[in-house]
Amino acid sequence: MGKTELCNWSSDISLIRCAMFEKKLVSRIAARICIGFALLISASCQHRTSQPQAANDFPVSDSLMATIPLDTVTMKPFIDAVTLNGKVSADENKVIHIYPMISGKVLDVKASLGDYVHRGQELATIMSGDIASYQADLIQATSDVNVAKKNLDATKDLYEGGLASAKDYATAQAQYESALANLKRVQQLLQINGGGHQSLSVIRSPIDGFIINRQINPDMMIRPDNSNELFTISDLKNVWVIANVYESNIPDVHEKDSVQITTLAYPDKVFRGQISQVMHVLDPVNKVMQVRIVLPNPGYLLKPEMFASVTVVHPDKQLMMCIPDKDLIFDHSRYYVLVYHGMHHVEIRPVEVEKEINGVAFISSGLKPGELILGDQQLLIYQALNQ
Repeated sequence: MGKTELCNWSSDISLIRCAMFEKKLVSRIAARICIGFALLISASCQHRTSQPQAANDFPVSDSLMATIPLDTVTMKPFIDAVTLNGKVSADENKVIHIYPMISGKVLDVKASLGDYVHRGQELATIMSGDIASYQADLIQATSDVNVAKKNLDATKDLYEGGLASAKDYATAQAQYESALANLKRVQQLLQINGGGHQSLSVIRSPIDGFIINRQINPDMMIRPDNSNELFTISDLKNVWVIANVYESNIPDVHEKDSVQITTLAYPDKVFRGQISQVMHVLDPVNKVMQVRIVLPNPGYLLKPEMFASVTVVHPDKQLMMCIPDKDLIFDHSRYYVLVYHGMHHVEIRPVEVEKEINGVAFISSGLKPGELILGDQQLLIYQALNQ
């Protein structure tokens, strides 16, 4: 074999070895890629299908357990309820609207929005030309009464002396009574319009109560054809709660149904009452029916325009298991609770919740009466159990 042939043979062997090495390398890379994809798919499936597993060997320390209250599963009559949205308003039967009766200029306003005022208390003073005219009429009417009285007395003396006829005496008496009637009319006009001295009209409160609306300010010009009230006053000893009922809930709401009312201002306080009136018409815009609840308002806690949550309660004779709703854990589209069996035995238990109302959750399945439920630190222990 020549030198040239030997070199060509060596070159061919090198090319064959390189090709075989590249083929093995590609095979190894492809195998690793397949394994990697398989691991990713397996991890993804495991993540998607993983569910909370019950763990019975979670050690709860004495110090932690000392801070965790235990709630007992009890049996109570099931409460079927409907929750409505509403707001607080003043009792319209105890609301006074004060409108302008005369034209004039406001000199002074002595009451502000939210003030508590007493019956007869001065609210505002108005200078009015109408009052000046009424005062001139009062002076004229008073003068007419005096003249008519003197004429009546003189005619009476003449009649008794035979110098005047009975007709003259009757005419004088009628003129006097007419003058008295006109004087009384003018006095009543001044009284209605709060007439005082120097063409001043004084607006006074007709009742004891709070000023819940004020649309009057000093130096403002007013006139009787203005439809806006100057003051609105309500005693607020009783208030109305007006709740909206959607069409789907109309069959579940009736007059005299018991209700429980909560507000944002007092989330831990429940106001109890009854539906006093059902308005059997739907609002053409909002498509809701309204109901009215009349509530006593001790301490004036409820203010007009407060938002309120109204729960219409229908007690049922059927008994059902219940726990505080704060004990529930919502995860993976299900409710769970932590059942306490002992210091080293805490169990995750799925439950079926029938209804939540006023801090109580009614449980249809998953628990037994008398079992103990962790009442605090649920999420912390729940996450530790699942790890």
